[in-house]
Amino acid sequence: MKQHLAGVKGNIDACKKVSHDIRNQMQKNLKVITNKKQDAQESLDSVNPYGDHVNDEQVENYFAPRTSTGSQPSLKSVLASKEVVHRADIAVARWFFDSCIPINVLNSAFAQKAIDAIASIGPGYKLPSYHIMRINLLRDCKEECRLLIDSYREHWSVSGCTLMTDGWTDRRSRTLINFLVYSHRGISFCKSVDASDITKDTTTLCNLFSEVVEWIGPTSVVQLVTDNAANYKKAGELLHERYDNIYWSPCAAHCINFILKDIINLSHMVDITRNASKITVFIYNHIFLLAWLRKREGWREIVRPGATRFATTFITLKSVFEHKYDLQALVTSKYYTDSKLSKTNKGRDAVRIILDNHFWNMCLVMTKVAGPLIRLLRIVDSDEKPSLGYVYDGMYRARKSIKLIFKNVKRLYKPYTLIIKDRWDRQLRQRFHSAAYFLNPSFQYDQVNYYNKPEVVQGLIDIIGNKDICNKSSVAMNEVRLYRDQLESFGKPIAIKMAKEMQPDEWWRMFGSSAPQLQKLVIRILSQTSLFSGCERNWSVFEQIHTTRRNHLEHQRLNDLVYVRYNLNMRDRYGNACEILLFYVIKY
Repeated sequence: MKQHLAGVKGNIDACKKVSHDIRNQMQKNLKVITNKKQDAQESLDSVNPYGDHVNDEQVENYFAPRTSTGSQPSLKSVLASKEVVHRADIAVARWFFDSCIPINVLNSAFAQKAIDAIASIGPGYKLPSYHIMRINLLRDCKEECRLLIDSYREHWSVSGCTLMTDGWTDRRSRTLINFLVYSHRGISFCKSVDASDITKDTTTLCNLFSEVVEWIGPTSVVQLVTDNAANYKKAGELLHERYDNIYWSPCAAHCINFILKDIINLSHMVDITRNASKITVFIYNHIFLLAWLRKREGWREIVRPGATRFATTFITLKSVFEHKYDLQALVTSKYYTDSKLSKTNKGRDAVRIILDNHFWNMCLVMTKVAGPLIRLLRIVDSDEKPSLGYVYDGMYRARKSIKLIFKNVKRLYKPYTLIIKDRWDRQLRQRFHSAAYFLNPSFQYDQVNYYNKPEVVQGLIDIIGNKDICNKSSVAMNEVRLYRDQLESFGKPIAIKMAKEMQPDEWWRMFGSSAPQLQKLVIRILSQTSLFSGCERNWSVFEQIHTTRRNHLEHQRLNDLVYVRYNLNMRDRYGNACEILLFYVIKY
């Protein structure tokens, strides 16, 4: 009504009959009301709804950014952002394709970190020059790796470490010897030696080993692990004469691999593996058969890689046996019998094998025979956890399991147990294995399955009796009784329970306080590995760097490339558990 009388248009028509005095008065009244509303709103806006100590910027941090105040991102802005990302992707793709960069480098753990670092700088970042990359940045990355390895040294002196070494020949017929250090903190690469022009006799190899031992610190090295070659074995024994606290051990994975190889070479095994191979090749060479099988419920591929070539053979045998009914359903189906393939010699041969019960029985037997060995191979081949404490038990259980498979009929199990015993006695068994078995609580406190033989205790006595390893032997031997009889800290219910659940070295750290001298020794033993396959896993690293394409690099810089590349790979493999130290910012 006031707007009607005041002649204010918008919400209502103005009154044409009202006098000028009344209109002016109504306009003044409306102005007063409007001013009061504005003052009230300003007073309300000045109050912080979140409290006096919280500002609006802090609150806004908890909400997603908006493209404009009070609005959702428009379709145009979304499409524009996708276009920007696509342009960046295309720029990276052009670089890769122009320089023939392998696409799998995108899987590197460092790829996205590099892109994020560039994005944080913003436009205008210039890539490092050729000289800076090959000189300055290589030097700085090497220094980072050196600091990482130095951070391990304290752990080496307390928990001990294993020097792993292995020689191999590349495609240019050069012999390279790689040296790595294993500890429970991770694997570190030391150096790679081109031994092509070196006579690899016992003394020369021992001198090479001694150089690395001195670099690590002789008191930190517990054992040297190499392959089973005679010259490496003798060099390891000579190293033990120089450093009485360092023992030589062969690679457990290689010995197990030789056992599997010997079993495969048994006359009856040759036929079984040949027939299994025929089935596998037959199926995978004919796509329409594979397509039919893949429609079966719960289908898994027959061919699955193992840790080694011989392990793969047994894993494939097991896989073929698991697909027995699928394969028999295939060759007896109308789908197959109506096909031209069923009329061929290869087709009939495959049907004969698949429907042969003797073949399937032998597959089952061989799978059971190899099962304990494959399990042990997986344990020792995992260098992310110490495995020395499991080798002796694994070999004992393998022989025991094989005897049970054949119901203790000697003429049936003897061919297999003889192979294991021969390789174990002749190549693998060492004092450390016996001592580690005795000191592993998961086996010592298993009264049913513990293998209580004199050789086990004798191995422990030999280790404790070595003054360079244990300078208080009598004290340590008395503490062995506390551990064996589950007394004091070893007898706590939680200690006995966790013996099966914890890593043995960690168990001793937690529950070995009643035997401090023995605890110190045991941690150093049970923290070690039993293989050198960490060398093998990164042979490709050395192959890529030791090439004619980079022969213009001087020898030292080439070694620096290997040093950085390998240690970065190992850091990535261990899940960045220990970050490389960023030690300074360099100005060029």
